Order: sequence, then C-alpha cells, then structure tokens
Amino acid sequence: MGFLAELLDFRLFLVAAFVFIPLERLFAAKKGQKLLRRGWANDLFYVFANGIVIRLGLLVAVLAIMALGALIVPTGLREAIASQPLWLQVVEVLLLADLGFYLAHRAFHAVPALWRLHAIHHSIEEMDWLAAARVHPIDQILTKSISLLPCFALGFSPWAIGAFALLYHWHSLLLHSNLSFRFGPLQRLIASPDFHHWHHARDREGWDRNFAGQLAFWDFLFGTAYLPERRPRAFGIAEPVPASYGGQLLHPFRSPGSAAVPENG
Repeated sequence: MGFLAELLDFRLFLVAAFVFIPLERLFAAKKGQKLLRRGWANDLFYVFANGIVIRLGLLVAVLAIMALGALIVPTGLREAIASQPLWLQVVEVLLLADLGFYLAHRAFHAVPALWRLHAIHHSIEEMDWLAAARVHPIDQILTKSISLLPCFALGFSPWAIGAFALLYHWHSLLLHSNLSFRFGPLQRLIASPDFHHWHHARDREGWDRNFAGQLAFWDFLFGTAYLPERRPRAFGIAEPVPASYGGQLLHPFRSPGSAAVPENG
C-alpha cells in the first residue's frame, strides 16, 4: 500500500507540474520569478515525505471519528444522510468541511502552540503551486481531521468525501500558484489565488485574513475577508525558519514562536 500511495503521489505530482508550470510561465502574477525559486527542492521533498505520515495520522483520526459518530449520531440520521443523491452530499460535505477548515485555520493563527506549527507554511516567500506542499504534517493532520470530523461522524458517503478531497487538493495548488486572477462575480463565494495570496502577505493589513480554503464567503460572513485591488508587496513571516525539511519539522518544538498577530504575517 505504501508503494502504491507513493506511486499515486508521483503521478499526481507529474500531472500538476504539466498543468501549472506552463500556466505560471504564461500568466505569472510575479513576472520573472524563477521556476527553480528559493526553497523549491525542499518543497518538492515535502510532496513525498509528508504523504505517508499524513495518511497514517488521518487513518487513525478517521477511524476514531467514525467509531465516535456511530455511538453518538442516531442511526436513522446517518442512514438518511447516506441515502441522499451523491451530488447533494458533495455540496454538503464542501460546506461542512470548509467551515471546519475555516475554524481550524483561525485557531492555528490564534493559539501560539498551533501557530508554531502553522508558521512553517507561512514561511513561504515566493508563491507557486509547489509551495502548497510546505505544511508541517501535524498541522495537516489536525486541520484535515477537524474539517472532516462532522462529515465522517454523520455518515456521508466515502465517494462524496473523496470528491471533496480531490477538489481540496487541486484548489490548494491553484490558490498558492504564481497566478493572479479572481472569479469575477463569484469572487465573494469562491477563494481565488488573489484572495489566498493576501493570507500569506507580509503586508500588515493582510494578517489574519482570508482563512477559508474553498469558499471565500465564510470570510465575508465572519468579517475576516480582505481583497483590495492591489497585490501584496511580499510574502512570508518575520520569524526565521530553517531552510531544510528536517529543520522545519523540528522547528516548532525548538522555538518558542509567537502568535500570528503581533509579528508574523
């Protein structure tokens, strides 16, 4: 299973590279940014090194959530949810999971111990599709577990949850890509690269904004949206973070860190 999972990761990586590299060359938000920009090798290592750890962590979390859901959630409710059309379940999973992601993401910015993990992701200084992979595995496991908790507990179809997971993966690559566009009249509904780039901005006005993963309207609803016409001047955080995968993996436990609001974008 481990070999098959790694093979799937490699195939997905190749497809993503064939899609996003040409797009970023043709429609770059930051003109002149190198293909092999700073930290690219480290982020490439994340693509494969994080996979097995995150899958094992999520497997344990999902099994626990499903067992707990079977005890707490009435069987009739679980059966009613599972009997819905697949397309409706996908929509409901998207709403539930993205709300969970929004709340978990805000917590990772507000709680110092969680921010020390999340700061690894915010250490990105040049945005591109590959940068989406730079996430501490504990951060990823906790965030995904929280966002998917109600979906598994309520008995949604694995196919609906799988469809959401696929959407999340590709949308995350798009949000971090070196592309600049919005979704026109839907920009207050769907998160775009411009929307998410402000979440990574070093500009003070962009700090603690735009937490949603897929649905920007959560930020507009809760008053955390920020989407001016101009683009951020720079990305990253003030806190120094090691350049290597191993150093970044251990950094949250070696550094006292700080909350996102005072010093970090």
